Amino acid sequence: MKKYLFIATIFMSITLSAQDISLPAPVKKGGMPLMEALNNRMTTREFSPEALDNQTLSDLLWAAWGFNRENKRTAPSAMDRQELSVYVILKQGVYLYDAKANKLVLVNKGDFRKAAGQQDFVAAAPLNLVFVEDTTKQGWAERNVGFLSQNVYLYCASKNLGTVVRGMFDAKELTNVLKLKDTQKPILTQTVGKKK
Repeated sequence: MKKYLFIATIFMSITLSAQDISLPAPVKKGGMPLMEALNNRMTTREFSPEALDNQTLSDLLWAAWGFNRENKRTAPSAMDRQELSVYVILKQGVYLYDAKANKLVLVNKGDFRKAAGQQDFVAAAPLNLVFVEDTTKQGWAERNVGFLSQNVYLYCASKNLGTVVRGMFDAKELTNVLKLKDTQKPILTQTVGKKK
């Protein structure tokens, strides 16, 4: 009986982890020079529905809020509170970006892209990021989130991708879709995709 229970436990853990998305290592060299990326930085609201590949996702998420040295991030965080999390909404589901493991952890299966904003283009764009604050860490999330979104803008400019940051969303609906705790709140969303 113990043998079957052990096998069943292994099978269940494999099945559950198979829903997560392991990302390839982010490419941290090369790319467009900073001054060119700043010159190309712009907002767009028209996106191709084509999905982004896993390498692009990995590079983009690392640029936004990855680790670039021991326990330190690619974006600053006042008093090193690191009170932000990045949630990723794709056509197939909602994920939490685990920067240390470099993977997307499944939170909710299904197409919830329309919950990321009130504009029509949000539901058809391939990727929506949601920046979420952990209120127990008492950081400066409202300010720090600007660093993350700007990193996304610069990455997108360097790769000729489109992006737009938005504050118009139904916080209650988004909280339910992301399965957030009472101590978490969404503070900003950002759509990313190939330009039309």
